[in-house]
Amino acid sequence: MNPSSPPKKNNWSWRSQAFRGIIYQLFAAAAIAAVAWFLIHNTLINMQARGIKSGFDFLSQAAGFDIGESLYPFDSGEAYWRAFLVGVTNTLRVAVLGIILATLLGTLLGVGRFSRNALVRGLCLSYVEFFRNIPVLLQLLMWYVILTEVLPSSADAWVLGPLFLSKGGLNFPIPVWATGQLWAAYGLLPGLLLGWTYRRWAIGQFEATGKPRSTVLLPALIVLLTSLAGWALGGAPTEFNRPFKGDFSIEHGGALTPEFLAVLMGLTLYTASFIAEVVRGGIASVARGQGEAASALGLNQNQEMRLVMLPQALRVIIPPLTNQYLNLTKNSSLAVAIGYPDVVSIANTALNQTGRAVECISLVMLVYLATSLGTSLLMNWYNSRAAIKER
Repeated sequence: MNPSSPPKKNNWSWRSQAFRGIIYQLFAAAAIAAVAWFLIHNTLINMQARGIKSGFDFLSQAAGFDIGESLYPFDSGEAYWRAFLVGVTNTLRVAVLGIILATLLGTLLGVGRFSRNALVRGLCLSYVEFFRNIPVLLQLLMWYVILTEVLPSSADAWVLGPLFLSKGGLNFPIPVWATGQLWAAYGLLPGLLLGWTYRRWAIGQFEATGKPRSTVLLPALIVLLTSLAGWALGGAPTEFNRPFKGDFSIEHGGALTPEFLAVLMGLTLYTASFIAEVVRGGIASVARGQGEAASALGLNQNQEMRLVMLPQALRVIIPPLTNQYLNLTKNSSLAVAIGYPDVVSIANTALNQTGRAVECISLVMLVYLATSLGTSLLMNWYNSRAAIKER
């Protein structure tokens, strides 16, 4: 400690702003806890007075209903907690795929708004204005009607190469599980590490020399090659479980139900229109002189957008983009309207059978709270990585 500096004092007096802030926060926390305790206590008393059972013990009881769509087998004799787990995985499947697809489509539309081609600009603008001004629930219903009424029956399914598209959904070939697939998964691990290492090196070289190098395609190629190498070491299995037309439906292979496709398409197309505006606003926030400087250096329009405009716009894009990811995840709860068995649908069925309304609704709230907080934490971390570092 510097002998000339005065010793630090602990200001525990009421005159200290920091001390008053702590006291106010303690009072606020105590008030919130008291209100929560009152609501819970009053609810339990009223439920007991009406003879309504409470508690989460029903989760260990047999569900007694089947689930039409699940990533893993589920039997009606299994417990309610397993049914809720199926609903959570179905919700996450829609949310994760929807976020990825909506980000790709929204970015293309947002960049397309700055195209020098008037037709491309007009099409992107028309898409945005059309899809973002129609309620998402109506869009889900529209896609569901199209998939279940307009498409042909399974007997007359449209054949698109190895794919079958009909009212029963989309059927596609899936590989027969063997050692090669496991080794391919093992190959992803070193591939991801090598791809990440190369990308860091490429970014460093670009910052040092100004010479652009592939930071997306080549790392993706590295991951693909290492996975293929693992597949080859595992015996290179090529057997597929292919779908074919049966007497009443498309049999074997993998399948995506019309409910899943309707939810995924509706959420993706709706959210992409908002992401497009987020991307457009972020690019518009970059000074025009940056684009002019990139053109003066000889960069074409693609390089200008990819290397100059988008990296600077990213700092403006990420915060509102996080809100759109959260909206997509929460909007997935509307899937119950078209019969997709997400966590809300499973909770409604469990509520009707057990009468545990408070418990079922609490579980649904907990699921969406956890997914939203997880998304926020991940995007906040990415935002801190993309932020300008002060010297």
